[in-house]
Amino acid sequence: MSQAIEAPAGNRRRILMYDPTLRDGHHAVRHQLDRDQLRGYASAADAAGVPVVEVGHGNGLGASSLQVGRAKLSDDQMLSTVREALPNSRMGVFMLPGWGTTADLRKAVAHGADVVRIAAHCTESDVAERHLDFLRDAGVEAQGVLLMSHMATPERLAEQCADLVAYGAQAVGIFDSSGHYLPSDVTERITAITKAVDVPLIFHGHNNLGMAVANSVAAAESGVGIIDGCARGFGAGAGNTQLEVLVPVLERVGFSTGIDLYALLDAADLAERELMPTPPTISSESIVSGLAGVFSGFKTRVQEASRRAGVDPRDVFFELGRRQAVAGQEDLIVDVVMELRKGTKIRDHDGVGRETAGR
Repeated sequence: MSQAIEAPAGNRRRILMYDPTLRDGHHAVRHQLDRDQLRGYASAADAAGVPVVEVGHGNGLGASSLQVGRAKLSDDQMLSTVREALPNSRMGVFMLPGWGTTADLRKAVAHGADVVRIAAHCTESDVAERHLDFLRDAGVEAQGVLLMSHMATPERLAEQCADLVAYGAQAVGIFDSSGHYLPSDVTERITAITKAVDVPLIFHGHNNLGMAVANSVAAAESGVGIIDGCARGFGAGAGNTQLEVLVPVLERVGFSTGIDLYALLDAADLAERELMPTPPTISSESIVSGLAGVFSGFKTRVQEASRRAGVDPRDVFFELGRRQAVAGQEDLIVDVVMELRKGTKIRDHDGVGRETAGR
């Protein structure tokens, strides 16, 4: 028996759920999802009434490469497959300028993308200007999002979001790319951004410290109208906010999502069975990644490089955090590992310099 999560009478604010399972989840399987996997989950999410289903390489349009991983399918193949499986839900795509280009956006629009997110590092909103300007006339919803948002103050994030709106973004928001936030951090940042813009706000959480659902609730209570969640938290490292947990929690605390609970649970079961070797877990490295504020997608590369060199991956994460490494700087992992292996003096996570012996 299917059951919709009915909102009782009263002023229950609507939260639009945005599902990047088929994009962010790609990080967890080295971007190797096939057509049947994409089609199967997209159909299940559509049946549950998930408003937006995002698809693509984990790093977005145009990102399939040796540096961050070659996808099993091309962007064109992924987009066409998922578009056919979404008779009701809108299809979303994600692009990082530098990986993707206007030509990639043009192809995504031709494939029927309804929502296009342009992402930028939290202090570099200007890189999105050209692409948001293109989307302004393309007939799709353009959103602007800031990555690694813990690296900027609430005031700086508010300024950057205001710039994204000026460039043409119809919704703006922040990604907790390393799972670093606590609820109070989210509240402080969203409160600042609400004072600077008058478009819907977005929040995207990661679960390195086990706070993704709590942070997402804090975002909703602070005024966010669009919240991301993945089936079983499918995503890099410790994973993303768990969609099938977040939806009923939001309903319990007084929000409305319009999503069918039983069908959503069925979609999550299918995702666990068909998409992932195992659901994401909060490993020791994931915790350290969250504490250090390092992009969750670095986890596998850090583990592999550390194992080969015989160094502690936790030391690598803390040093990457000290250097404020961001996605696209994967080569820095090797540099840090080699310095640790040589016993180079580094600054520990507590700020104390120490010698390492390549343990």
